[in-house]
Amino acid sequence: MSQTATPARTRYVVMKFGGTSVAARKRWDNIATLVRARREEGLRVVIVVSALSGVTNALQSLVDAAQRGEDLADAAAALARRHEAFVGELGLASAPLITEWLSRFAHLVAAPRDGGRDLSWQAEMLALGELFSSSLGAHFLAEQGLDAEWLDAREFLRAEPVANASPWARWLSVNCRCRPDPAVQAALARRSPVLITQGFIAADDDGRTVILGRGGSDTSASYFGALVQAERVEIWTDVAGMFSANPRQVPAARLLKRLDYEEAQEIATTGAKVLHPRCLSPVRDAGVPLLVKDTNRPDLAGTVIAARDAAAGSPDSVKAISARTGIVLVSMETVGMYQQVGFLAEVFDVFRRHGLSVDLIGSAETNVTVSL
Repeated sequence: MSQTATPARTRYVVMKFGGTSVAARKRWDNIATLVRARREEGLRVVIVVSALSGVTNALQSLVDAAQRGEDLADAAAALARRHEAFVGELGLASAPLITEWLSRFAHLVAAPRDGGRDLSWQAEMLALGELFSSSLGAHFLAEQGLDAEWLDAREFLRAEPVANASPWARWLSVNCRCRPDPAVQAALARRSPVLITQGFIAADDDGRTVILGRGGSDTSASYFGALVQAERVEIWTDVAGMFSANPRQVPAARLLKRLDYEEAQEIATTGAKVLHPRCLSPVRDAGVPLLVKDTNRPDLAGTVIAARDAAAGSPDSVKAISARTGIVLVSMETVGMYQQVGFLAEVFDVFRRHGLSVDLIGSAETNVTVSL
């Protein structure tokens, strides 16, 4: 009796590189070395890049200037020159795709829609940083002999409609569908074994450019990792991993070599800047491990974030201490709240009406204290 062999599953690794990790030639040399190592593991590679360090801030400044009715020409020209100079720094004779994006940049600068207040125009402007850096990176990696191909993230990352979302959120702070998708896996398997794409950007159901929000490149990498059910997602940054405290403030802080998803989520949401808090849910739901690694010191172990090993057990302990500044405490004390139905609902409705997000809550029979 003959049996039909099950085709081997395509194995992916998603590697995300932040702004400082893509802003110099030596960093791109490191990236090329890392990608070769992943290919030697037999993995197909999806590289997610941020804009060059400082570029998103510069683009946001252009958007702000347009809203004030200021002339954008000088600042836009300086930003264009930076990318043209980086073509030379990477040793590229030319980069046709970057020329195309620079032309689009010039067009958007020359005609800010609705005085810069049009949200679709803002999304297109802010997306250009990642389009610039990924285009340069794809050309550089190909020049290094890697079978690399540029990939438009907007083909695969689609914004998920959210009921009652504000217009600003629908254009500039979206979430994306990220369940494992065999169609996406098959589509990418037909492309080159090394794909370089953009963090931070996606498309809506009409194909229009939208933005994930600041820090969105981490989340983009997690989205791709979930879609293709990657072996792992690697977040490459300028620190060695996640620590038990901020090492700039606590020199004796320890590197946390392993965390479960929930622990990492708490550390990220309470002040750690290594990971964006939104990047953990997609990989947790898909069961994809996430690693935090240092681009300049790739031999360091870094931090592995994965599901807790129930068989091994995990002793209760304090993993990390976070500090946050700029916190306002509001303490409300009255015997009138004792056993009063709906008291907290009324209190929190006041915060909602004023657009204030409550962070932490402490309550007793006659006191409620919240942090904002």
